[in-house]
Amino acid sequence: MNSQFWLASLVALAAALPAAADTAPGDVAYLDGAVAESLSGVAGDPAAGAKVMTTRSQGNCVACHQISAMPDVPFQGDIAPALDGVADRYEEAQLRGIVANAKMSFDGTFMPAFYKTTGFIRPGDDYTGKAAPEDLPPILSAQQIEDVVAYLLTLKE
Repeated sequence: MNSQFWLASLVALAAALPAAADTAPGDVAYLDGAVAESLSGVAGDPAAGAKVMTTRSQGNCVACHQISAMPDVPFQGDIAPALDGVADRYEEAQLRGIVANAKMSFDGTFMPAFYKTTGFIRPGDDYTGKAAPEDLPPILSAQQIEDVVAYLLTLKE
């Protein structure tokens, strides 16, 4: 009976605690382009990050970047820096900032902001020639950003 009481108490306490919430795109804190805190509060999964990076409807990072660690991925781009050894060049917070919004780190970059919802000057409302009536959704979710960062951290020389 006593153990059931404690178990019920623990379940009630766990239910009362707030779940880890994603940082909203507008609330991301950039410091010199870097983002120190996880956007999702959950560790990234490198395998899921690799999938995001090679999936056309998601990040599709390989459209612009070459990644030698992915030799089976065809049609890798060469218009952006190769990602080989990127974990040796940047810290986790810097990589998170670059993936979320590279424009915060590199002036004039053509890399899209993957975690941004406002401030666009080109996207319109379904090919009408008019500005979108509200904020656009981010290209990637907070967890997808964390997954991509986790994969990038595996790319060492």
